[in-house]
Amino acid sequence: MTRRVAVLGATGSIGGNTLDVIARHPERFRATVLTAHRQVEALAELCIRHRPQLAVIADPALEAELARRLAGAGVRCEVASGHAALTAAAAGELCDTVVAAIVGAAGLDSTLAAARAGKHLLLANKESIVMAGPLLLEAVAAGGGALVPVDSEHNAIFQCLPGGRPDLRASGVRRLILTASGGPFRGRTRAELAHITPEQACKHPNWVMGRKISVDSATLMNKGLEVIEAHHLFGAPAKAIDVLVHPQSLVHSLVEYVDGSVLAQLGNPDMRTAIAHALAWPERVEAGVAPLDLAACAPLQFEQPDLATFRCLELAFQALRAGGDAPAVLNAANEVAVDAFLAGALPFLSIADVVEAVLAELPAQAVVDVGTLAERDRVAREAARRILRNAC
Repeated sequence: MTRRVAVLGATGSIGGNTLDVIARHPERFRATVLTAHRQVEALAELCIRHRPQLAVIADPALEAELARRLAGAGVRCEVASGHAALTAAAAGELCDTVVAAIVGAAGLDSTLAAARAGKHLLLANKESIVMAGPLLLEAVAAGGGALVPVDSEHNAIFQCLPGGRPDLRASGVRRLILTASGGPFRGRTRAELAHITPEQACKHPNWVMGRKISVDSATLMNKGLEVIEAHHLFGAPAKAIDVLVHPQSLVHSLVEYVDGSVLAQLGNPDMRTAIAHALAWPERVEAGVAPLDLAACAPLQFEQPDLATFRCLELAFQALRAGGDAPAVLNAANEVAVDAFLAGALPFLSIADVVEAVLAELPAQAVVDVGTLAERDRVAREAARRILRNAC
């Protein structure tokens, strides 16, 4: 049976890689829904190439432009816009599989909608589970669908565990080990990072990613968010999750068992491997990724992360230990701080300062529902913006 796939965030790097894998297997997959935030020209080009049944642009002001471009190209495709249309598309009948690849908190509602509707959910939007882990897992259970992680680290752990997401204690798992490339500034001191520019922070040594996630990788906040994601996805306590810096990005993560065995998933740093695995799971398909030549890559390096220089990783562990909505507060503050850095309004090292200040100002509260979580997200963003104004 052909999977009908909705790609939420189709114009981003995950979206592009997903569509590449889909195009390699037209007999197995079809892109039926494509969405974008404001990249109307790029979305139109993707629709011309992949011929979905529905295209959604988040900004309603651009709906007419998208419809005009598609009509001019002879593409017969329903066009919609706005937040409600995006959420409806994720839960609608045009897809059975949803790739949740919208960056940031903006992807939460559509991800939850897909989970409640019982979709085969491919989770690339880590912020959704960081913010609302218990709510998302409840939605998956209630909808009766499947949740397969697309982040390379969590997909690697998924592959190294029996059955994907089993009970860790019953499976004899001692700890989960997430690997981190170290980003573009591995080995640098705080003094050397005092005048980092957005362009420097976005030049990742191994991966091609969007600007926000590239900055998160440079601060190690991305790894911190992944620690929280691993906690929710696999039911691992903070003390059973470790991070190792692995600059080659070939070992994507590891699982250590109580008998001393350590299983690792290896592959070239290409997101199509994880995407192809998640799309076809529990089967496997060709992804277009070159075979891994270990002899040519040797030696492989591993080292402990520098938490004194890259403080965001420790702040994420702090939020995880605090529990409740602390991870949502962490994520909101980080998004505001990263936006300010990319706009040239905040030094690189001050990203962690803003996040730390917001966490101190807003102690953790219980996660009740999506409404209260959204309110805490708003309050955390306001606090971060106020801290930024005062700092300037």
